[in-house]
Amino acid sequence: MVLDLVVTDTGDGFSGEIPSVEECETWAHTEEEAITKAIELLRFYIGIPEEEKIKVDKARRNKNKTVYKLVFNKTQ
Repeated sequence: MVLDLVVTDTGDGFSGEIPSVEECETWAHTEEEAITKAIELLRFYIGIPEEEKIKVDKARRNKNKTVYKLVFNKTQ
């Protein structure tokens, strides 16, 4: 499965959102922390076990937004 993660530089931190998963949004002081928190929420919302690896690939960047591709196997 492949999902987009959109990370936005808000000026005072970074927001992370996975648009295809309702309410999967987070905020953090650093971009890396926003990515980590968004992945934790994704695991919670769609039930991905901790042992399942999620690959994070940077896809593109526009001004203050960066889109990442989250690649993983959805076994459930």
